Amino acid sequence: MKASERIYDVVVVGSGAGAGPVIYELARAGFSVLVLEKGPRFRTVDFRKDELAATRRNVYTPDPHKEFHEVAYTEDGEMVSFTTRGGEWGFWNGNMVGGSTNVMSGYFQRMRPVDFRLLSEFGEIPGAAPADWPFGYEELEPYYAKVEQVVGISGKARPDLTGTPRSTPDFPYPPLEENIVARFLDDAARKSGYGLAPTPRAILSRPRGSRQACYYSHYCGSYGCASDAKGSARVALIDPAMQTGMVTLISGATVYGLQTDGRYRVKEAHFITADGRKHIARGRLFVVAAQAVETVRLLLLSRTPEFPEGLLNNRGLVGRYMLFSAGGTGRGEFHHEDFDPETFKAIRKPGVFINRTLTSFYELEDPRTGERIKGGIVDFIFEHANPVPRARRLQYRNGKLITGAALPRRIRDHFLGVRTVKFEIFTDWIPHEGTRVTLSKRHKDFRGFPVARIRVDAHPAQSRPARILARHASRLLREAGARNVTASVSDWPPPNLQAGGVRAGLDPATSVLNKWCQAHEVPNLFVTDGSFMPTGGSVPYTWTIYANSFRVADYIKGQFSPRG
Repeated sequence: MKASERIYDVVVVGSGAGAGPVIYELARAGFSVLVLEKGPRFRTVDFRKDELAATRRNVYTPDPHKEFHEVAYTEDGEMVSFTTRGGEWGFWNGNMVGGSTNVMSGYFQRMRPVDFRLLSEFGEIPGAAPADWPFGYEELEPYYAKVEQVVGISGKARPDLTGTPRSTPDFPYPPLEENIVARFLDDAARKSGYGLAPTPRAILSRPRGSRQACYYSHYCGSYGCASDAKGSARVALIDPAMQTGMVTLISGATVYGLQTDGRYRVKEAHFITADGRKHIARGRLFVVAAQAVETVRLLLLSRTPEFPEGLLNNRGLVGRYMLFSAGGTGRGEFHHEDFDPETFKAIRKPGVFINRTLTSFYELEDPRTGERIKGGIVDFIFEHANPVPRARRLQYRNGKLITGAALPRRIRDHFLGVRTVKFEIFTDWIPHEGTRVTLSKRHKDFRGFPVARIRVDAHPAQSRPARILARHASRLLREAGARNVTASVSDWPPPNLQAGGVRAGLDPATSVLNKWCQAHEVPNLFVTDGSFMPTGGSVPYTWTIYANSFRVADYIKGQFSPRG
């Protein structure tokens, strides 16, 4: 095993939304930073609109035959499990420099002040473990604003609709170009009395420095950005940090253990490079941001004399209270025969966005009990641009397989004569014992390390708000002129939205990290991906993870001095 003689000021595991701001801020402040990233380092020129590479093959994620997860859930009172080995679905998300921010859609909403006080505002939930955050919205707000500037967010601020107070009057970049469907939804919202806000996007609407503006390809989610308009951690933060000369980046570096020094401080990160060789990296401070599932796995793999059950896990809290995003989806169709030719041509205009969010139901009254409960938001979007799954959905009509000339005719008519609009519902995943991550006792990856075992049972009360939002979103879409509107609510987690598992809090007896995402028991260890979140709010997590990482970076700069 080769050990580096150099002792870095900071060793960072991961390079996505939780790592990028720390790398950026500390490098600019003169800290020597070593970044250990599991995946490869792609350049902007490497990102093409290739459906096979982006979504049909494992170019951006590990080979599922070699690296996978065990997934467990309860069915008819019995615990059952399966693995994602060799499958098309799994919990890996963008393993590369910049992490999954390279392939995100960039829908950025702030959490609301109420999200930081879920327990205080809504009380105990039987069988669940909601908690207040150890800090509030007002402490994070300046960092939401910083992300707008540094990462780059386009939009039109409507705090009256979003319930998110601002320290700045508006976004630094104007809204992206919008499709006529956005106007249809605006008109329908006014008629129905709904609040419909412009959706902020981490996509530049005009150039900045070497980054170009969006060129409206319609291939955002699942794809890297060929113009650098998308605010990935790679292009917005890590590339500028590399220019300081203070960052050493090792891609293809899988960290499999953190070792302590016998005095409750981390001293080494053990990792394997792509050639199979083992190495040791030494540092004064360590920051883990490998995305929630793999961060938990790394901590549990890191068994030391001080932590025989895994690093930070002496109280058995690591891996508990995992969060995903609860909610559901829906869709409706705009048919050419319902509009004049010019209007339908505008509906079919490729690339431009809808960018509308239903905001009226962030808090609800349960129609059955009359109690006040947490609701959420609904984003309206066009269906994914990938033609293969769109065509495959047309193979069946009323459960019967379509064959012969009828199938290509149906595909042609649908692609040319129908535009599908989707909506995505975001509500709180209720933290409880039924959703947690442990190490698998049965399965190991190709290197011989136990894979993460993800138990995903949802709390029984979780789907209530989403069902209410689904009804309102369906009504709005019909009012906007769509037909064949359908909606579904699911308790199955979307694997690209992970948080929790290394909860932050004020009490070391009930949390792993303090309010600065610093381990209670190991003062030179920080966790800055979504793992720290006690609750997830009813919005996508990425903007909050970015903002919190900037906040933690400021704390580190104030508490520690660089040696360079």
